[in-house]
Amino acid sequence: MSSATLELAQQLIRLRSITPEDAGCQELVARHLKPLGFALESMRCGEVANLWARRGQAKPLVCFAGHTDVVPTGPLDQWASDPFAPSVREGKLYGRGASDMKSSIAAFVCATEEFVAAHPRHPGSIALILTSDEEGVAVDGTLRVVEKLKARGELLDYCIVGEPTAVDKLGDTIKNGRRGSLSGKLIVKGVQGHIAYPHLVKNPVHLFAPALAELAATEWDRGNAFFPPTSWQVSNIHGGTGADNVTPNSLEVQFNFRYSTASTVESLQRRVLGILDQHGLDYKLDWLHGAAPFLTPEGALVGAVRGAVRAVTGIEPDLSTSGGTSDGRFIIDICPQVLELGPVNASIHKLNEHIELDALDALKSIYRQVLERLLLPT
Repeated sequence: MSSATLELAQQLIRLRSITPEDAGCQELVARHLKPLGFALESMRCGEVANLWARRGQAKPLVCFAGHTDVVPTGPLDQWASDPFAPSVREGKLYGRGASDMKSSIAAFVCATEEFVAAHPRHPGSIALILTSDEEGVAVDGTLRVVEKLKARGELLDYCIVGEPTAVDKLGDTIKNGRRGSLSGKLIVKGVQGHIAYPHLVKNPVHLFAPALAELAATEWDRGNAFFPPTSWQVSNIHGGTGADNVTPNSLEVQFNFRYSTASTVESLQRRVLGILDQHGLDYKLDWLHGAAPFLTPEGALVGAVRGAVRAVTGIEPDLSTSGGTSDGRFIIDICPQVLELGPVNASIHKLNEHIELDALDALKSIYRQVLERLLLPT
């Protein structure tokens, strides 16, 4: 198999863009977009490369969004081939970023090239947002681009994020929203001492245990038609000096909510504090709100993407809000309709990451059809 989408995906995979490095990926994309008449704007912030590219000034504005950074490779000796030397074998393209998400970027670009060649005077506008800070802390990436666009009143009408969303086959799942993320760092205070004299100590592990059981058993909400119930999970817990005869002076607990639109940040915080206070704990709690939940209901974008998937693959896609966060959480601030559609996600962040070869041009065709359905009059 040989195609423009495959060739561009391979070129991108060869670039060692481990977060927050871009390693020339955005420059490569820019070389494809410039001859199409795109205005290219670098929005670099610190170590992070960001690209805003736009063709046209009319509405509606359809935007593709993605990230050029990838996660570290892990043990190189456990890869069947060099993760930055794209390898085609057994009907698959292997390499770091093959499914998350350099193939999506290649499909964005090639779909746009085909669409513009066929419709050079198309109505509306097309744009791309690319960042090298999605797999990392996500502070100086898409968030900064959105802030700049919002400040100058440059808003989007539709946005497709190329995150890998498929479960078994390309097109089987569209993410039309994501849960929010609320984290807490809890310090439960105690009194350190010799374990042989329990009446002289306050063991924070023992003190916190009943509260932990209650927090883990609490039903925070029941979700709704679009979101599963909110979940609370401990991610890290640590206490003690390392000695087996000394009780801890304090216990550190890190936890996270993945919450639905059935709850609010304030309601979750209030209930956690109520449980901690009920158990009489001496504690300090710091909060970090990582993302608000967002939802794109049935409408023009969902309809266009569903129709394109159906036409290309014959699959009727499911709408889902499961999984982690994405840069859609930032883009929703300047765009009323945001969704995610990309390759199968089974191998993302794993050794021997890959994408089915057939999915490359199928994804390109889906993206092209989305442009046609949203921009061309019927």
